[in-house]
Amino acid sequence: MPCANDYAPELRSRGYRMTPQRLAILHVLHHSGKHLTPAQVYQKASRELDGLTEPTVYRTLEFLAENGLARPAHMGNGHLAYEIARHKHHHLKCRNCGNEMEVQHSLLEKLYRQLESASGYRLTDSHLTFFGLCPNCQKDSLCLWVWTGN
Repeated sequence: MPCANDYAPELRSRGYRMTPQRLAILHVLHHSGKHLTPAQVYQKASRELDGLTEPTVYRTLEFLAENGLARPAHMGNGHLAYEIARHKHHHLKCRNCGNEMEVQHSLLEKLYRQLESASGYRLTDSHLTFFGLCPNCQKDSLCLWVWTGN
């Protein structure tokens, strides 16, 4: 898998090795292009690596997140989902249809600096998900609101 070339040097620089489990999970995250729950990662990665267990996937996802290779996110259902850590970004997610889009971190950098300055905290996680209604669902809501006479 070519993913080993992308991520093995980062692990080695931190004193870790690229295990088959880490490689399979990184491969799944790298090629998914979206957030995946641990169960989804397990489902996909177990096709690539016989003998992979669900607890191993959970532990490995935590390890990869701690080492900056994966990014956990709260996606509104009370559970974590993971994606490959490529660049700092955030998400807008529609509560109605589930559609989501990325928001560049640069739009929120000033807010992050203000929060750090006002609180004394050093923010270590830089991933937020904002929830609302997408433009299409807003139109549908408006039509329903007008139609029902509200």
